[in-house]
Amino acid sequence: MPANSTSTQRRSTPETTPGRKALTRRRLLGGALAAGAAVPLGLAGAARAAASAAPAPARLVLPAPTGPYPVGTVALHLVDTARPDPVAGPGRHRELMASVWYPARDVHGYPRAPWMSAGALRELLASAGFPVDAAQVPLAYGHQSAPVRRGDRDLPVVVFSHGAHSHRADHTVVVQELAGHGYVVVTVDHTHDAFTEFPDGRILAPLRDPQHAMGPADFAADIRFVLDRVGDLAAGRSPDAGGRPLPTGLAGRIDPRRIGMFGWSKGGTATARLMLDDPRVRAGLSLDGPMLPAVTGELDRPFMMMTAQFTRAAEPGVAEFWTHLRGWRLDIRAEGAVHASYGDNQVLVPQLAEAVGMSDEELRGWIGTLDPARAVRIQQAYPLAFFDRHLRHRGGHLLDGPSRAFPEVTFLP
Repeated sequence: MPANSTSTQRRSTPETTPGRKALTRRRLLGGALAAGAAVPLGLAGAARAAASAAPAPARLVLPAPTGPYPVGTVALHLVDTARPDPVAGPGRHRELMASVWYPARDVHGYPRAPWMSAGALRELLASAGFPVDAAQVPLAYGHQSAPVRRGDRDLPVVVFSHGAHSHRADHTVVVQELAGHGYVVVTVDHTHDAFTEFPDGRILAPLRDPQHAMGPADFAADIRFVLDRVGDLAAGRSPDAGGRPLPTGLAGRIDPRRIGMFGWSKGGTATARLMLDDPRVRAGLSLDGPMLPAVTGELDRPFMMMTAQFTRAAEPGVAEFWTHLRGWRLDIRAEGAVHASYGDNQVLVPQLAEAVGMSDEELRGWIGTLDPARAVRIQQAYPLAFFDRHLRHRGGHLLDGPSRAFPEVTFLP
């Protein structure tokens, strides 16, 4: 099972010991809460389940980015004609949904984008055995197809790879923070290991068949193809399979010489694997990636790890990978963080706790003891400082050592 696998077992799974109970409950909620949008009513107890009136759908709220620019976003449908997709059937090729986030010039009259599509959310909820109308889709701070901010210099790019059984929006806090500070950020659904919806209405969920399991190398292959499409954008061409127009000012504004990548869990491992094979990625950030299967090649470009569960002390794969980093490197950990703490879960799950009757102990199982508001600031500050240093060569001392502003963050030797 992948390190962050989010199996969605039914509530009827036997629970025989306290440890088993906690594990089963986490697996039940895994797919839904990793999306940050489900209200798992099964945890609310018999009284709530017996209530005659269904509770109103919960509305979850994401924190606003802190950057100086408003944020725009656009979805792209990408087809890799060089990669057949046997799961989809004969003659079909690998299809991906991606979103491009960027600093916008004017967002007036451009609606805020949903955090994920309503159809994909319903599929996610149904797969976990929850009511499909348990929650409203949260709104992100990206405005759909808003024009791109004008500037004298092309924009650096960061690509994001999600974890197993998740989707491209699961780290929107980080994504929109980078975009609001002047980055183009491309997020990708890894089809067959993601909840995703295509423009023709097809909705796909993660496959549970081990025969079709995707590993970090498959994720890396997806990102390699996406980098080719970033090249299309840099050249002024739209890579959208349906020919949909790009937001005004996006084509030709990307700097293909300044590309970074980050990923969570399996996506963090994929970041390391891709950097070994593709020199286009100048700097990489792993958010608690387990580095399994082992990543053993020598890497001479900047790499940063924000670890929680998969520390070098706890996971030999991470320790081994660290020894092969020959360039600038950094490993930090926030006290009280758990595997999902560096993503949207940390701020969205606490909003669910009261609605679902989650105990304090259960909540700590999801978010650890790291305060959600502090976690948001950490997510906003450290990835930005990393990419600013290595893609923009900007100064700043946040990455030089422990900071009074972030006493929770330890620099691991």
